[in-house]
Amino acid sequence: MSKSLTHPAVAASLAMALGAALSLVPAVSTAAPPADKEKCYGVALKGTNDCAAGAGTTCAGTSKIDHQADAWSLVPKGTCEQTASKTSPTGFGQLQAFTAKKG
Repeated sequence: MSKSLTHPAVAASLAMALGAALSLVPAVSTAAPPADKEKCYGVALKGTNDCAAGAGTTCAGTSKIDHQADAWSLVPKGTCEQTASKTSPTGFGQLQAFTAKKG
């Protein structure tokens, strides 16, 4: 293969690989959760949230601390407010972002 043919071929291969990889990443969505799930704030461990992790974060997997008050995870419907949260004023997950209680 000549050098002039190799570079375009490599570039095309890389572009196709990148396109395929990006198609596997779910788009950030404001869509409602599945019917059997609910968004539960304050229950995710550091770096394991599904989304909404506050200012300066990009979304899923970006929570900075365990039980971050403005980060949510999807949980089975009806279980959020029975799931422990160390930062919640009630001691349990919340259906909306909340102000974390002082330690």
